[in-house]
Amino acid sequence: MTVGNQFAHNSGFFTCFFLHAQSRHETICNSVSSKKHRLFNSQKQRISGTGIGSVRSSNAPKVQVGGTTNWRQQHEDFITSIRSARTATDAIAKGLPLPPPPPPSINPDYVECPYCLRRFNETAAPRHINFCKTNTNRRVLARPSAVCKLYAKALVLYVKDYQCP
Repeated sequence: MTVGNQFAHNSGFFTCFFLHAQSRHETICNSVSSKKHRLFNSQKQRISGTGIGSVRSSNAPKVQVGGTTNWRQQHEDFITSIRSARTATDAIAKGLPLPPPPPPSINPDYVECPYCLRRFNETAAPRHINFCKTNTNRRVLARPSAVCKLYAKALVLYVKDYQCP
């Protein structure tokens, strides 16, 4: 630095300026600090060139669907399934017979299908029950006739007696 230059100390930011630059700095600093800082909206920036209009804002509070969760029951079911899988793996490794599978956990929130006795949530249950109802009716109607059974038996006997040339 040259010896002839004089410095001024800025009390607001603890920085040093040349005397001729301090007045200019103070005016700029005062105008910048008095302005409210505008937040940058990246979504608006992304949409600007695409031709998409405005996007609905999601300022509405999110409503939690459903009531209380049964996380403890789910956790215990998970732990029992892990333990049963571990015992099955150990039995396979040691050559022992497999242990019986754990009992299935029944979720009280699910609806049981009267046709196949499987369980589904509230939205999927009506669709599945209609599907299962039509399929069980279709299976009952599509039983093989006596002629078909005789043909199948004859085919099995023919295949048994067949010898390759």
